[in-house]
Amino acid sequence: MSILIGLTGWGDHPALHLQSNQKNKLVEYSSHFPTVEVDSSFYAIQPQQRYSNWIDQTPESFSFVIKAYQTLTGHDRKHLTNLEMKSLMKDFKQSIEPVRSAKKLNMVLFQFPPWFGLNRQNIIKLQKLREWIGDLPVALEFRNRTWLEDYRDKTLEFLRSEGWIHVICDEPQAGVGSIPIVLETSNKQHALVRFHGRNVHGWNNHGQDNWREVRFLYRYNERELSEWASHIHVLQKQVEQITILFNNNSGGDAYDNAKQLMNLLNVKYDDLHPKQMNIFDELF
Repeated sequence: MSILIGLTGWGDHPALHLQSNQKNKLVEYSSHFPTVEVDSSFYAIQPQQRYSNWIDQTPESFSFVIKAYQTLTGHDRKHLTNLEMKSLMKDFKQSIEPVRSAKKLNMVLFQFPPWFGLNRQNIIKLQKLREWIGDLPVALEFRNRTWLEDYRDKTLEFLRSEGWIHVICDEPQAGVGSIPIVLETSNKQHALVRFHGRNVHGWNNHGQDNWREVRFLYRYNERELSEWASHIHVLQKQVEQITILFNNNSGGDAYDNAKQLMNLLNVKYDDLHPKQMNIFDELF
């Protein structure tokens, strides 16, 4: 049983990068955490060479959670035919092939938008996406509570039958565009927990220019993280590996909260990049 704790992205964590002179932020990041979420893949299908570079910059046991391209999940509201979507999925799979081949693919994360509610059309879409991506480990995160409110048990049964990893979220309880904490897994090998903060006001306030920054502006306190440490112990009995990602970094809090949870769970990693190398950066 393993617990992998990391952050979403590696470039925007001031508390991490101020600690050394390391110019390569991924190398520095991977001296602290064993896994990371790749967000750039959500905005564009990345070239294979970029993934190959990231593979070379990380320890052998390091793993990537790769976020699925936004057209696949419907965030950009493009209307593609089945043939076009299937072709797009093929392009996405080919782009991440270096990570899979290097055995550094933790899972692919499909995060769906708040308007992706429970209906027949969306159920069929999930079935098609799951079929097209093949045997890769895939996680599914809802942002619409219709899936996990009145139909929680049926949704979890569906995820199990289709081979999706249920993403457990800690996020503001702010209406239909947010989901409750559901401490159940749908996969015996993997579980994914994502911390988005609890900024209720910022979650749905899309009218302001900096709404993305406000949305994830939250710092978990010791009591809240202690509660989650207990939740993690419960999840440990259900699954072989738990990946935990902190996304509350609008105020630079993700790094500190991740380190706090590592201490609470008494989690230590022996196969990270050696931090001691950082003092020699100026010589190279």
